Amino acid sequence: MTPLVDSHCHLNFEPLNAGLEDVLQRARDNGVGHMLCVSVTLETFPEIRALAHGHLSVFASVGVHPNEREGREPTVDDLVGLAKDERVVAIGETGLDYYRSHGDMAWQQERFRRHIRAAKLSGKPLIIHTREAADDTLRIMREEGAADIGGVMHCFTESWEVARAALDLNFHISFSGIVTFRNAEALREVAKQVPDDRLLIETDAPYLAPVPFRGKTNEPAFVRHVAECVANVRQSDMDSIADVTTHNFFTLFRHAVPARD
Repeated sequence: MTPLVDSHCHLNFEPLNAGLEDVLQRARDNGVGHMLCVSVTLETFPEIRALAHGHLSVFASVGVHPNEREGREPTVDDLVGLAKDERVVAIGETGLDYYRSHGDMAWQQERFRRHIRAAKLSGKPLIIHTREAADDTLRIMREEGAADIGGVMHCFTESWEVARAALDLNFHISFSGIVTFRNAEALREVAKQVPDDRLLIETDAPYLAPVPFRGKTNEPAFVRHVAECVANVRQSDMDSIADVTTHNFFTLFRHAVPARD
Protein backbone atom coordinates (compact mmCIF):
# COMPACT_ATOMS: atom_id res chain seq x y z
CA MET A 1 0.00 0.00 0.00
CA THR A 2 1.13 3.55 -0.70
CA PRO A 3 2.30 5.10 2.60
CA LEU A 4 -0.28 7.37 4.21
CA VAL A 5 0.36 11.04 4.97
CA ASP A 6 -0.86 12.82 8.07
CA SER A 7 -1.45 16.24 6.52
CA HIS A 8 -1.84 18.11 9.84
CA CYS A 9 -0.36 17.38 13.26
CA HIS A 10 1.49 19.14 16.09
CA LEU A 11 4.49 16.97 16.92
CA ASN A 12 6.06 19.73 19.00
CA PHE A 13 3.14 19.62 21.47
CA GLU A 14 3.30 17.48 24.59
CA PRO A 15 3.03 14.61 25.17
CA LEU A 16 4.05 13.81 21.57
CA ASN A 17 7.35 15.68 21.68
CA ALA A 18 8.47 13.94 24.89
CA GLY A 19 8.28 10.56 23.16
CA LEU A 20 8.85 11.69 19.60
CA GLU A 21 11.01 8.80 18.40
CA ASP A 22 8.40 6.29 19.59
CA VAL A 23 5.64 8.38 17.98
CA LEU A 24 7.48 8.38 14.66
CA GLN A 25 8.17 4.64 14.89
CA ARG A 26 4.51 3.86 15.57
CA ALA A 27 3.61 6.00 12.56
CA ARG A 28 5.97 3.98 10.37
CA ASP A 29 4.62 0.72 11.80
CA ASN A 30 1.13 1.82 10.77
CA GLY A 31 2.08 2.72 7.22
CA VAL A 32 2.39 6.49 7.70
CA GLY A 33 5.25 7.77 5.58
CA HIS A 34 5.08 11.54 6.10
CA MET A 35 3.62 14.15 8.44
CA LEU A 36 3.12 17.90 8.24
CA CYS A 37 3.88 19.56 11.59
CA VAL A 38 1.83 22.75 11.67
CA SER A 39 2.81 26.05 13.26
CA VAL A 40 0.50 27.96 15.62
CA THR A 41 2.89 30.68 16.91
CA LEU A 42 6.07 32.33 15.72
CA GLU A 43 7.64 31.63 19.12
CA THR A 44 7.36 27.87 18.64
CA PHE A 45 8.16 27.86 14.93
CA PRO A 46 11.90 27.15 15.56
CA GLU A 47 10.90 23.89 17.28
CA ILE A 48 8.88 22.86 14.24
CA ARG A 49 11.64 23.83 11.83
CA ALA A 50 14.13 21.77 13.86
CA LEU A 51 11.83 18.74 13.78
CA ALA A 52 11.49 19.00 10.01
CA HIS A 53 15.23 19.36 9.49
CA GLY A 54 15.90 16.45 11.83
CA HIS A 55 13.43 13.99 10.30
CA LEU A 56 12.93 13.56 6.56
CA SER A 57 9.41 12.23 7.15
CA VAL A 58 8.35 15.53 8.76
CA PHE A 59 7.54 18.78 6.95
CA ALA A 60 6.84 22.18 8.51
CA SER A 61 4.50 25.13 8.07
CA VAL A 62 4.78 28.67 9.40
CA GLY A 63 1.88 30.70 10.74
CA VAL A 64 -0.07 31.94 13.74
CA HIS A 65 -3.35 30.30 14.77
CA PRO A 66 -6.37 32.61 14.71
CA ASN A 67 -6.95 32.29 18.47
CA GLU A 68 -3.40 33.16 19.55
CA ARG A 69 -3.29 36.53 21.30
CA GLU A 70 -0.17 36.51 23.51
CA GLY A 71 2.72 36.06 21.11
CA ARG A 72 4.34 38.03 18.35
CA GLU A 73 1.99 39.29 15.67
CA PRO A 74 3.19 38.14 12.23
CA THR A 75 3.82 40.55 9.38
CA VAL A 76 3.70 39.53 5.75
CA ASP A 77 7.48 39.94 5.60
CA ASP A 78 7.91 37.71 8.67
CA LEU A 79 5.91 34.91 7.11
CA VAL A 80 7.50 35.19 3.67
CA GLY A 81 10.99 35.24 5.15
CA LEU A 82 10.45 32.19 7.35
CA ALA A 83 8.72 30.33 4.50
CA LYS A 84 11.94 30.46 2.48
CA ASP A 85 13.23 27.54 4.51
CA GLU A 86 13.29 24.47 2.26
CA ARG A 87 11.46 22.33 4.85
CA VAL A 88 8.55 24.79 5.10
CA VAL A 89 5.86 23.72 2.66
CA ALA A 90 2.84 25.82 3.71
CA ILE A 91 1.60 29.00 5.36
CA GLY A 92 -0.61 28.50 8.41
CA GLU A 93 -2.49 27.45 10.21
CA THR A 94 -4.50 30.57 9.74
CA GLY A 95 -8.15 31.51 9.35
CA LEU A 96 -10.97 32.54 11.65
CA ASP A 97 -12.34 31.07 14.86
CA TYR A 98 -15.39 32.71 16.41
CA TYR A 99 -15.96 29.81 18.81
CA ARG A 100 -13.07 30.63 21.15
CA SER A 101 -12.70 34.34 20.38
CA HIS A 102 -15.49 36.89 20.77
CA GLY A 103 -16.22 40.56 20.22
CA ASP A 104 -14.70 42.60 17.42
CA MET A 105 -12.96 40.11 15.14
CA ALA A 106 -11.21 42.72 13.00
CA TRP A 107 -7.82 41.72 14.45
CA GLN A 108 -8.37 38.10 13.50
CA GLN A 109 -9.56 38.97 10.02
CA GLU A 110 -6.58 41.24 9.37
CA ARG A 111 -4.16 38.52 10.51
CA PHE A 112 -5.88 36.08 8.14
CA ARG A 113 -5.47 38.52 5.25
CA ARG A 114 -1.75 38.84 5.98
CA HIS A 115 -1.33 35.08 5.83
CA ILE A 116 -3.09 34.90 2.46
CA ARG A 117 -0.89 37.67 1.08
CA ALA A 118 2.22 35.92 2.40
CA ALA A 119 1.17 32.63 0.82
CA LYS A 120 0.73 34.28 -2.56
CA LEU A 121 4.14 35.95 -2.30
CA SER A 122 5.93 32.82 -1.09
CA GLY A 123 4.24 30.47 -3.54
CA LYS A 124 3.32 28.09 -0.72
CA PRO A 125 -0.29 27.00 -0.09
CA LEU A 126 -2.48 27.87 2.88
CA ILE A 127 -3.65 25.74 5.80
CA ILE A 128 -6.99 27.20 6.88
CA HIS A 129 -8.80 26.74 10.18
CA THR A 130 -12.41 27.88 10.38
CA ARG A 131 -14.84 27.43 13.25
CA GLU A 132 -18.24 29.13 13.46
CA ALA A 133 -16.89 31.61 10.91
CA ALA A 134 -17.48 30.01 7.53
CA ASP A 135 -19.12 32.99 5.83
CA ASP A 136 -16.38 35.45 6.79
CA THR A 137 -13.66 32.88 6.05
CA LEU A 138 -14.91 32.34 2.51
CA ARG A 139 -15.52 36.06 1.97
CA ILE A 140 -11.95 36.96 2.91
CA MET A 141 -10.58 34.11 0.81
CA ARG A 142 -12.43 35.56 -2.18
CA GLU A 143 -11.46 39.17 -1.46
CA GLU A 144 -7.77 38.30 -1.06
CA GLY A 145 -7.58 35.99 -4.06
CA ALA A 146 -6.73 32.87 -2.07
CA ALA A 147 -7.70 30.76 -5.08
CA ASP A 148 -4.50 31.94 -6.76
CA ILE A 149 -2.39 29.89 -4.33
CA GLY A 150 -4.86 27.30 -3.01
CA GLY A 151 -4.49 25.20 0.08
CA VAL A 152 -6.51 23.06 2.44
CA MET A 153 -9.49 23.51 4.74
CA HIS A 154 -8.09 21.53 7.63
CA CYS A 155 -10.08 19.43 10.13
CA PHE A 156 -13.20 20.09 8.07
CA THR A 157 -16.49 20.03 9.99
CA GLU A 158 -18.72 22.29 7.87
CA SER A 159 -21.58 21.59 5.46
CA TRP A 160 -21.36 20.44 1.87
CA GLU A 161 -22.25 23.98 0.78
CA VAL A 162 -19.15 25.32 2.53
CA ALA A 163 -17.03 22.49 1.13
CA ARG A 164 -18.27 23.20 -2.38
CA ALA A 165 -17.46 26.91 -2.01
CA ALA A 166 -13.94 26.03 -0.82
CA LEU A 167 -13.49 23.60 -3.70
CA ASP A 168 -14.50 26.38 -6.09
CA LEU A 169 -11.71 28.47 -4.56
CA ASN A 170 -9.08 25.85 -5.44
CA PHE A 171 -8.91 24.34 -1.95
CA HIS A 172 -8.63 20.77 -0.72
CA ILE A 173 -10.78 19.33 2.09
CA SER A 174 -9.10 17.43 4.92
CA PHE A 175 -10.90 15.09 7.31
CA SER A 176 -9.70 14.36 10.83
CA GLY A 177 -10.73 11.83 13.48
CA ILE A 178 -14.01 13.74 13.87
CA VAL A 179 -15.29 11.94 10.78
CA THR A 180 -15.20 8.67 12.78
CA PHE A 181 -17.33 10.00 15.66
CA ARG A 182 -20.77 8.46 16.16
CA ASN A 183 -22.54 11.83 15.86
CA ALA A 184 -20.71 12.85 12.65
CA GLU A 185 -23.10 11.36 10.11
CA ALA A 186 -23.54 14.70 8.33
CA LEU A 187 -19.77 15.07 8.02
CA ARG A 188 -19.49 11.57 6.59
CA GLU A 189 -22.02 12.61 3.94
CA VAL A 190 -19.67 15.45 3.01
CA ALA A 191 -16.75 13.02 2.89
CA LYS A 192 -18.66 10.99 0.30
CA GLN A 193 -18.87 13.96 -2.07
CA VAL A 194 -15.41 15.53 -2.09
CA PRO A 195 -13.73 14.81 -5.45
CA ASP A 196 -10.88 12.32 -5.38
CA ASP A 197 -8.34 14.95 -6.39
CA ARG A 198 -9.20 17.27 -3.48
CA LEU A 199 -9.28 14.79 -0.60
CA LEU A 200 -6.82 14.81 2.32
CA ILE A 201 -6.70 13.13 5.74
CA GLU A 202 -5.12 14.22 9.02
CA THR A 203 -5.02 13.67 12.76
CA ASP A 204 -4.61 17.18 14.25
CA ALA A 205 -2.65 15.24 16.89
CA PRO A 206 -2.44 15.35 19.84
CA TYR A 207 -6.14 16.31 19.64
CA LEU A 208 -9.27 14.60 18.27
CA ALA A 209 -8.21 10.97 18.38
CA PRO A 210 -10.43 8.86 16.10
CA VAL A 211 -12.59 5.95 17.15
CA PRO A 212 -11.50 3.55 18.72
CA PHE A 213 -9.07 5.87 20.56
CA ARG A 214 -11.46 8.76 21.19
CA GLY A 215 -10.56 10.62 24.39
CA LYS A 216 -6.94 9.50 24.31
CA THR A 217 -3.86 11.32 23.03
CA ASN A 218 -3.93 11.35 19.26
CA GLU A 219 -0.85 10.66 17.14
CA PRO A 220 0.00 10.31 13.44
CA ALA A 221 -0.25 6.50 13.54
CA PHE A 222 -4.00 6.91 14.04
CA VAL A 223 -4.50 8.56 10.65
CA ARG A 224 -4.98 5.00 9.43
CA HIS A 225 -8.34 4.93 11.22
CA VAL A 226 -9.40 8.14 9.49
CA ALA A 227 -8.43 6.59 6.16
CA GLU A 228 -10.42 3.45 6.93
CA CYS A 229 -13.53 5.45 7.80
CA VAL A 230 -13.25 7.60 4.67
CA ALA A 231 -12.71 4.51 2.55
CA ASN A 232 -15.83 2.95 4.02
CA VAL A 233 -18.11 5.94 3.46
CA ARG A 234 -16.84 6.38 -0.10
CA GLN A 235 -17.28 2.65 -0.80
CA SER A 236 -13.61 2.46 -1.62
CA ASP A 237 -10.66 0.65 -0.05
CA MET A 238 -7.56 1.57 1.92
CA ASP A 239 -5.21 1.17 -1.04
CA SER A 240 -7.22 3.64 -3.10
CA ILE A 241 -7.56 6.17 -0.28
CA ALA A 242 -3.83 5.96 0.42
CA ASP A 243 -3.01 6.43 -3.27
CA VAL A 244 -5.36 9.41 -3.64
CA THR A 245 -4.57 11.28 -0.43
CA THR A 246 -0.82 10.83 -0.64
CA HIS A 247 -0.77 11.94 -4.27
CA ASN A 248 -2.91 14.95 -3.37
CA PHE A 249 -0.61 15.90 -0.49
CA PHE A 250 2.50 16.03 -2.64
CA THR A 251 0.64 17.77 -5.45
CA LEU A 252 -0.73 20.48 -3.18
CA PHE A 253 2.38 20.89 -1.02
CA ARG A 254 4.61 20.90 -4.06
CA HIS A 255 7.69 21.98 -2.11
CA ALA A 256 7.55 18.78 -0.04
CA VAL A 257 10.13 16.26 -1.25
CA PRO A 258 9.25 12.67 -0.32
CA ALA A 259 11.81 10.87 1.82
CA ARG A 260 13.45 7.91 0.10
CA ASP A 261 14.58 4.69 1.74
